[in-house]
Amino acid sequence: MTATTDTDLPSASSAAEPSSSSEATRQVAVLIGTGSIGVAIGRQCATGRRLLLADHNETQLAAVAEQLRGEGYEVDTRVVDVSDQSSVHELADYAVTLGTVTRLVHAAGVSPNQAPPERIIAVDLLGTAYVLEAFGRIVGAGGSGIVIASQAGHMGSFAPELEHALAYAAVEELHQLPELTEIDGSGPAYVIAKRANALRVQAAAVSWGDRGARINSLSPGIISTPLARDEMTGPGAAGYQRMLTTSAAKRMGTPAEIADLAAFLLDERGAFVTGSDILIDGGVIAAMRAGRL
Repeated sequence: MTATTDTDLPSASSAAEPSSSSEATRQVAVLIGTGSIGVAIGRQCATGRRLLLADHNETQLAAVAEQLRGEGYEVDTRVVDVSDQSSVHELADYAVTLGTVTRLVHAAGVSPNQAPPERIIAVDLLGTAYVLEAFGRIVGAGGSGIVIASQAGHMGSFAPELEHALAYAAVEELHQLPELTEIDGSGPAYVIAKRANALRVQAAAVSWGDRGARINSLSPGIISTPLARDEMTGPGAAGYQRMLTTSAAKRMGTPAEIADLAAFLLDERGAFVTGSDILIDGGVIAAMRAGRL
């Protein structure tokens, strides 16, 4: 699908610049994906900024927008399909009509229990590549972004040649990589997609830096969200429970804990951090590498 909005799209000529001098100085935060983690981060990074919410689910998008407006945020909405490159570029073009984009939170994605491998690659891997490219060409100086990856990206081992391709291949060529067309199962697809997220962010940090902006990724472990609860009642429930019991934290994380770390990375406190992936998993990967999982 392509992106839609409550108002007509700006013309190609007007999309490149805000429509007035006052809007040119207005700072904009963009949140793609209105799940629990994204909204928790959005609440922190959108204070004092106009907030553009984007999601594929129109009903959820409207509900979250209403909630945030009730909390005092100035909110615009836009329907987007991150697996559609043109839809993502239209979102970026619309964002710059609202002001200068200085915050980006990309938290859209699907989990192994929710989608077949092809959809996971399209949304989680290609969608992230599209977002990094589209917003990397319009993000303002001093801006910063966060991509939500996953601890799953730390669970696989890939050949250096594949990692280089996942990081640097042109977005139009990514879907043609043989390793992405021959995946057997949603679990392996999710692992490679989330590894690609971190690699893609590191590569994008160079071009974002040319614009005076920063981009990082966070790799959460099991966080108490509807998505995680869905996974913990699915076929892999026993494995997820084992992760919790063998981890140092021995519990799920909370969206607020992810948002606190994201806020540090997004504002001036994280000014020296870019191109990094930070694991925030309660010690699951540590337990795995120690042989307890």
